[in-house]
Amino acid sequence: MNFNVEAFDVTTSARCGCLNTERGDILTPVFIPIGTYGVVKPLPPRDLETAGASIILGNAYHLYLRPGMKIIREAGGLHTFMAWDKPILTDSGGFQVFSLAELRKVTENGVVFKSAFDGTVHEMTPEKSMEIQRLLGSDIIMSLDECPPGDAPVEHVRQAVQRTTDWANRCANFLRKNPTGYRIDSTFFPIVQGGVFEELRRQSTEELSPFITTGVAIGGLAVGEEKSAMFDTVSFMDNLLPRDKVRYLMGVGKPQDIVRAVARGMDMFDCVIPTRNARNGQLFSWRGRMNIRNERYKYDLSPVEETCSCYGCQTFSRAYLRHLFNVNEILGLTLASLHNVTFYLEFLSRIRKEIKNGTFSSWMNEFLDELENEDSRQRYN
Repeated sequence: MNFNVEAFDVTTSARCGCLNTERGDILTPVFIPIGTYGVVKPLPPRDLETAGASIILGNAYHLYLRPGMKIIREAGGLHTFMAWDKPILTDSGGFQVFSLAELRKVTENGVVFKSAFDGTVHEMTPEKSMEIQRLLGSDIIMSLDECPPGDAPVEHVRQAVQRTTDWANRCANFLRKNPTGYRIDSTFFPIVQGGVFEELRRQSTEELSPFITTGVAIGGLAVGEEKSAMFDTVSFMDNLLPRDKVRYLMGVGKPQDIVRAVARGMDMFDCVIPTRNARNGQLFSWRGRMNIRNERYKYDLSPVEETCSCYGCQTFSRAYLRHLFNVNEILGLTLASLHNVTFYLEFLSRIRKEIKNGTFSSWMNEFLDELENEDSRQRYN
């Protein structure tokens, strides 16, 4: 697996490139749809591929609990189990260290946690996380890290940085001594921590640099800190991270956040927003967001987005989609999710086009201005 930068923007740090994998090329900047349990809710792999997805994300922690490693191993790995032949990135379980605070205890050895499903007690160590991700057949394996909350004091973050370094070393040692059992090999991404503290971000980057072979992730952002602090940290990381490696900003996010992060040199993004918001009737478009349940769409026979290539926009009206939501038909959830995922993927494709054309900066400003104007219209109408 290798990464090549193909074009740079002339006025920002935006760049586009290609991450070459044995299961297919990933054009960057890229959005990764989240399939926590081996499914991007509620879309079949066929629809994801038609929408243009080149990689999806699975979660080692959740898949370990349900359905368990035995059946996935017997199926030949997660790709075969879920009928997805393109790359898969698996989260290590580190984010659950942050999100399941009431159900876990962090030690130097790993994380002891109670299952949110049946109350059973499990321990996730760096070695265990690597074993699970190897059994899943992940193409990109994420290091087990400790992700402190955005308001954590500096000493807590400092301890998390040290623990993340120690765990990355143990992860790398396990992968080196235990080759994959599948035909296709994987690559390993360490995760830089440090909160919004520049000193700690620098320390974490320096300590993890021996493990940055193909790519590196930025963790510990979009976890409760101020938005301005997040972007200041991303800008700082742009100057720290190697420019010939792919950069993965974890957990981001909204379209306006993604485009601002691309301008700061980031390449890969993931977030639950497209599918989660779709299930609540919130749809994304080039002019902002719409709540399809609103009365204003009752007689609106236009598509959600005129230029969208998804099946829903090519076939149905806003009025029909609103009707599906109001009568709780599952087709509404499917069409809304397909639209939002398609929008995100087409949005990233447009970003790549603007970078290659040398027009990214001016296009970004126009896009952000349009969103701001649309928000104002929605507030006062």
